[in-house]
Amino acid sequence: MASSNFIDYVKINVRSGSGGAGALHFRREKHVEKGGPDGGDGGRGGHVILKGNSQLWTLLHLKYTKHIKAFDGKGGEGGRRSGAIGKDIILDVPLGTIAKNAETGEQLFEITEDGQEVILLKGGRGGMGNDHFKSATNQTPQHAQPGEAGLEEWVILELKVLADVGLVGFPNAGKSTLLSAVSAARPEIADYPFTTLVPNLGVVSYRDYKSFVMADIPGIIEGASQGKGLGLRFLRHIERNSILLFMIPADSQDIHAEYQTLLQELRVYNPTLLDKDRLLAISKMDVLTDDEREELKERIPSDIPSVFISAITQEGIEQLKDRIWLLINSTFPVK
Repeated sequence: MASSNFIDYVKINVRSGSGGAGALHFRREKHVEKGGPDGGDGGRGGHVILKGNSQLWTLLHLKYTKHIKAFDGKGGEGGRRSGAIGKDIILDVPLGTIAKNAETGEQLFEITEDGQEVILLKGGRGGMGNDHFKSATNQTPQHAQPGEAGLEEWVILELKVLADVGLVGFPNAGKSTLLSAVSAARPEIADYPFTTLVPNLGVVSYRDYKSFVMADIPGIIEGASQGKGLGLRFLRHIERNSILLFMIPADSQDIHAEYQTLLQELRVYNPTLLDKDRLLAISKMDVLTDDEREELKERIPSDIPSVFISAITQEGIEQLKDRIWLLINSTFPVK
């Protein structure tokens, strides 16, 4: 997933179609000079619909489509013939897409399943033909309804990556390296901060042909919850992950302090994030000597299960997968 092609936020103007007018028409046949009303109804206007598509990972295809309009319904005709329904516009979006009203910020709905369809804007109703208005006292109604106008709104579509496991850590914690080691994902990796600028997803193979999805989220810095660094752009993706895998490198100056800073940023952004299952991976264990390894064990937080790993030597990788799998399939925290 190229960084230049990952778009997780678009603002679009959408308009549903207007309904067709009902027909004002009377039956006329060779031997029926004054037949009754037979005006048909107008067709409804087209809806604007969002549809979940599991093959999409980005909103890129909507970035340059600022105005979207469904088709109008056709007018009714004589002989009680209804007008054609206006064609719906169906917008495919990746799973995890949330629709919001651009003016109020109100969340309208979210798309979480492949093939799920939700009407974003309903088309206008078609008008009723004069056939509906006949009565014992009015056998020749000279009235038919116009079609209902379509709706128009500015809407924000926001993508929150759906994954079983979200990697949380400071820049250069080894998140991208781990993802590339356990999956077929190939994120950009380099020895400088913010190599990862967009979320990367990878499918991790597990025992007996099982698998789970892991997301490499761009690194946190202190103050990210207030918009510093990559700020809110990555924090919203963490909301959709089932498990948070905190990653801190073994050569960190203060592992406990780093972990508390990460927790604080999540707490300030959204306190409910701390209700998710958490696991700590101490990465880059290959850089430590045996003595340093023993000393490290005294410095790790005691209130979170931890695993020592090295994506380079594969140390602890299978143990980490086991821990993750247990968390995904357990309703109780793994100790």
